[in-house]
Amino acid sequence: MSDERNTPPAVGATINRLRKEKHLTLDQLAAVCGVSKSMLSQIERNETNPTLATVWRLSEALGVTIDDIVRGDDPTHSLTVVGAAATPVLNDPARQYVLRVLGPASLVNEMEWYELILKPGGRMASSSHTPRTTEHLTVFSGEMTVEAGAESERVLPGETARYAADQPHAISNSGLEEARALLVVLANGGM
Repeated sequence: MSDERNTPPAVGATINRLRKEKHLTLDQLAAVCGVSKSMLSQIERNETNPTLATVWRLSEALGVTIDDIVRGDDPTHSLTVVGAAATPVLNDPARQYVLRVLGPASLVNEMEWYELILKPGGRMASSSHTPRTTEHLTVFSGEMTVEAGAESERVLPGETARYAADQPHAISNSGLEEARALLVVLANGGM
């Protein structure tokens, strides 16, 4: 059993090992992934935790999955608790919403789940996902409105909206209080 509640995953040693296995210098890896050499050095020494976008760039450059990097060198754990500090958070630049990435990186593009927190008046708009992608939004508190294509429905606490996400869609909070929900994204249908 692994308890990671208090510390984010230490990905530095894994990135260092993968870089050396590919016979890449820090300069070469920086050039391939678009992350500065000094940032890579800090990541490898576990002096800083990379953003999800940086981990994605590194995984692409090293030819591995994000999960391979985050899980590290010891995939033998049968139970892992991921603490709040290790949960990636995608913040809207306009501060209208917060999206906490709850699902493992290994399932990206198959099944993803998030905690969505929308400020009053906040809106999260998305362009079309791949064909047959669906989203399932379960509201826990507040109220949200889902727009999918030409349709629009209000979703109250305890209700779940299921909709095609292979078209432009948006989730908004027209209420006066912050709204929280679980958002599940499934590729290849699943309504």
